Amino acid sequence: MPQWLNKWNAIGAKWLWWVVLVGIVAALPVMYARVQTETSADNYEIVMDYRDLLQVSSTQPNPQVFVQEQLKRLKDAGVNAMTVFESTLEELGWAGEINVYNATQAALLEGKLSPPEDNATYVVFNQPGDETTLRPIIEQAFARHGAAVTNWSIKGADGLRIDMGYDDALLRPMQPNPLAMKMLKDEGFNLVPRLSDRFPSFDAAEVDRWLSSFQTLGVKYVLFDGESVTGFGEGKKFDNLKTFSYSLKKYGIGIGMFENLKVPQRGAAKLANFLGYNAIRAHSVGEAEMTVIKKPVLEDRLILAVKDRDIRLLYLNAVAVKDTLKGKVSQPLDNIIDVLQGEEDGSKGVIAQLHDFGYDVGEPSAFKVHHAPQETLLRGLTMLAAITLVALTIGLFAPALLVIALVLGYIGGAGLYVVAPTLMVQALALVAAICAPTAAVVLLVKKLRTLRESASSPISVSRRIGGALLLFARTTVLSLAGIPFIVALLNHISYNLVLQQFRGVGLLHLAPIGLVALYVFLYGGNNTVVGNAKRILAMPLTVLWIVCLGVLGAAGLYYLTRTGNSGQVSGLEMQFRSILENTFGVRPRTKEFLLGHPIFFAGIFLALRYRWGSVLIIAGTIAQLSMVDTFAHIHTPLLLSIIRVLLGLGIGLVLGFILIAVWQILEKLYGVWLKRSGAVL
Repeated sequence: MPQWLNKWNAIGAKWLWWVVLVGIVAALPVMYARVQTETSADNYEIVMDYRDLLQVSSTQPNPQVFVQEQLKRLKDAGVNAMTVFESTLEELGWAGEINVYNATQAALLEGKLSPPEDNATYVVFNQPGDETTLRPIIEQAFARHGAAVTNWSIKGADGLRIDMGYDDALLRPMQPNPLAMKMLKDEGFNLVPRLSDRFPSFDAAEVDRWLSSFQTLGVKYVLFDGESVTGFGEGKKFDNLKTFSYSLKKYGIGIGMFENLKVPQRGAAKLANFLGYNAIRAHSVGEAEMTVIKKPVLEDRLILAVKDRDIRLLYLNAVAVKDTLKGKVSQPLDNIIDVLQGEEDGSKGVIAQLHDFGYDVGEPSAFKVHHAPQETLLRGLTMLAAITLVALTIGLFAPALLVIALVLGYIGGAGLYVVAPTLMVQALALVAAICAPTAAVVLLVKKLRTLRESASSPISVSRRIGGALLLFARTTVLSLAGIPFIVALLNHISYNLVLQQFRGVGLLHLAPIGLVALYVFLYGGNNTVVGNAKRILAMPLTVLWIVCLGVLGAAGLYYLTRTGNSGQVSGLEMQFRSILENTFGVRPRTKEFLLGHPIFFAGIFLALRYRWGSVLIIAGTIAQLSMVDTFAHIHTPLLLSIIRVLLGLGIGLVLGFILIAVWQILEKLYGVWLKRSGAVL
């Protein structure tokens, strides 16, 4: 390597950290703008599925009275909205507005046998005054479904004959029932229509007419039912979505998007983009879940959805089930009401607890996006600093490559940003998130080696505790430097709405640990990296080593299953999490306060005297990267993530001091045992 390049690398390693600091400072206004965005919409809506309510009422002796009673109870409990699906003949039957018959039943009503060739569906209107509203809806819908509709009557009651099989006709969608919507509006509920993409073709004029009627009823948001949003299923997908978005914007209506679906509804992200992100996130507790979920679990789930994940629409379902143990039909409405308003023992319900956190039931609104002054320039400085951090981390492992990595990073980053800006910022956010804790811990290991080698005698316990505390603080601050890069680089409302996400969570959870372990075992000592590698590879492989590797592999596999939003959690841990949430209001991450921070702090203390203490530092790296990963959950409010990290640090340090105290006691006892046995310590 040329001498001049070594010189520049040495000088650069000292001054480039100032570039990183400039990038962190530049990111702070962007972080503040994100906080402003997240606090711009604090109302949330509790929505009950009206179709489910009708279905439950069909099991009651007087369905209409039951519906009215439950609507009042739900309203008093805090439910402020009802969702109304595209109506079906079955749903209109549950509501008591029509009777639906197959051909055999219709023939019996007329006192004759049904002709074998007749498999039509017959409808009778129960309320003559409602016929003028429902008849055109049924006629228009089945015309779109390709079925002829003709007049039919029985015993003086007007009706319709639909040229479609009974089972098929019951399922065909129609316009949301305007009679039900008006009734619910009069009862004081907000309305959230739920539309589908199940019609044979997208009829822009028909959908526009629906939206116009929705606006009259004060509708602000619509949800979607099925695999895709309205208008997606045609050949010219984007054209239909654009047309649909024009109508939505004309009537001031946004969209709600369900989280954690197995497959996201197709077209939702594109439609949200067309709407300028006039969208809110929704959380649904499914029908099957609602029949078995325990009250405390449901309560925690609803609170965490609003507080921790920017959910602004809580969607509740109910279904009647045959309870063979109790010998009756049961439904979850009583549980829902108890969870929302609290129970008779005086415990607070979901609504009261969320109010304490600053969230109130009301008409939700999309986040109002705030931007920092000169945000483009600030994000540009952050990108340069992030690339610099990556180059500095590379320089810790290969000092000769520092300047080369820096130059290539600037050129490659600029080129990728021109070609694929989204890919560039996502990749840079991931690499910066990996490099911050990696560089922090590697610098810690180097410092510990220097302190051990320069010490002429063993460092006293008090100095080791003080040194461990200072080194822990320094390392933590440097690890946290990765946070501004994630926040600034991915500061876009599409990340808050989880239409885009931080990519590479699994790699973030593995790479820093692997790189720190690589540095601990291969760097340092009298040998070169290659020499250390050869020495390790030449070590005899014993049964003990095989067992240790197996345990490490199993632990690593379990660790990976716990990363990301899909990690598996046991019932016992759910209870533990609930206790933490109720105790602190914000749950610190278990891997930080209970595992990573105590081991890391104790590892620093031990590494000031024993070389093997670095092994604990490798394990404790979990907490350093986990703090950064906390902010990769961009749908979690920034202030809440900050509190979560600070709680983890505080509790983790206390547990770390306890570990050190336990070690000191054991070390004293071991020393006493050695003296009594005649050995020399």
